[in-house]
Amino acid sequence: MFPKPEPALKPNTYAYECTPMVKPTGFREYDARWLFEKEINLMGVEALGLGLGTLLHEFGVRPEIVTGHDFRSYSSSIKLALVTGLVAAGIKVHDIGLALSPMAYFAQFDLDVPAVAMVTASHNDNGWTGVKMGSQRPVTFGPDEMTRLKEIVLGGTYRYAEGGSYRYVPNFSARYIADLVNRPKLKRKLKVVAACGNGTAGAFAPQVLEKLGCEVVPLDTELDYTFPHYNPNPEDMKMLHAMADKVREVGADVGLGFDGDGDRCGVVDNHGEEIFADKIGVMLARDLSKLHPGATFVVDVKSTGLFLTDPVLQANGVKADYWKTGHSYIKRRVTDLNALAGFEKSGHFFFNAPVGRGYDDGLLTAIHVLEMLDRNPGQSMADLYADLPKTWGSPTMAPHCDDECKYGIVDEVVAAFRDMQARGEPVGGQKIRDLVTVNGVRVVTEDGTWGLVRASSNKPELVVVVESPVSEARLHEMFKAVDAVLRRHPEVGAYNQTI
Repeated sequence: MFPKPEPALKPNTYAYECTPMVKPTGFREYDARWLFEKEINLMGVEALGLGLGTLLHEFGVRPEIVTGHDFRSYSSSIKLALVTGLVAAGIKVHDIGLALSPMAYFAQFDLDVPAVAMVTASHNDNGWTGVKMGSQRPVTFGPDEMTRLKEIVLGGTYRYAEGGSYRYVPNFSARYIADLVNRPKLKRKLKVVAACGNGTAGAFAPQVLEKLGCEVVPLDTELDYTFPHYNPNPEDMKMLHAMADKVREVGADVGLGFDGDGDRCGVVDNHGEEIFADKIGVMLARDLSKLHPGATFVVDVKSTGLFLTDPVLQANGVKADYWKTGHSYIKRRVTDLNALAGFEKSGHFFFNAPVGRGYDDGLLTAIHVLEMLDRNPGQSMADLYADLPKTWGSPTMAPHCDDECKYGIVDEVVAAFRDMQARGEPVGGQKIRDLVTVNGVRVVTEDGTWGLVRASSNKPELVVVVESPVSEARLHEMFKAVDAVLRRHPEVGAYNQTI
């Protein structure tokens, strides 16, 4: 029998080579993330594969799975350890090799395989690894599935089975690219900066954009797993600033940036202004709701309030549904509501039938942005952005908070704001109009200014976002007020970035 995992082991020891190590906190709300070698070893990944295979049998799905890996120095070895465990559990593995996460999701449809296990650290820094998993396309695991997987793996209650096999699918990326570009070429000649942060998307994004008829200006598209310039994360201001500089330098119509596993897209307009993804979502909702009046759009609680208040969306009969942040939560909500699309402030966009298959794909998001420009030939990206009602918003800000205590801290923060609301105490100089507690707490004051605090689902951090439809001063007042509540807790550390 395969050994039961230990929560911690010392590297470069006999025990480390003979025993699986799996830190329990690596099982997140909707995927798995660990610091490789510090929180999980290769035997631990094998245990994860055994546990996942056991879970698939428990679910009663056909025992077949698609797997792929992102471009990190260690991702291929992690994937092969995962495959070993899956095969031992009797699972037929279809390996598509180096891939983007949406390429693996597409493979579930194209190869007619029910399950997926994509080895990726996503946008996390080097040293991190993880697995995005699902057994029911197009959705991925949520808390119930992750909790059960954690129980199986940490308890060592594996189910071994015959019939497991391994099959490598050669050149699968060509099938994925062909599917993406199987649409009319753009009529408008667009110069596009394609920024990939030396991550996996660099192998695929430029050629997709070229096949659509764009003039592509590559930016950090050479694959380099040391990420010499910045982490491939289009929510990171370093990457957005690099995109903006290149757009201004070459006179591009738009800059498009992709994260490490290609399921997110960030946008810079033709003036070099960074447009946060929630505002891109409003622009796309405006464009798509002209073609599909009365459409429903799911948005995460970190996103702008314009989805409810924008007059164009109201005129087009749009229904907005604010839901929990997290790619699995939004993806499942889009499917459950049969929404046309879902948008996350992080840049995960989910396009459902007839404009997509329901999963998040940064390249498909880029295509929808370009098609929006194509349908508005007299307007630039900056024009479309300027047409939105003005709000002042922050980037996503993340103060450090250990995994072991972050959810408890958020519970206390929610309680503090509920107490302030009950007592009529102002937040940033205004009374509380509403508290949205579907995911952490979104505090909305009487003038529409709001602040959000929630626990990060994939890192030892909290997440803070603020927005005001009134003024930049109100934005800063709200941030100061929210931060003051957080600072009651010494466990909350420094921010990665602030306003």
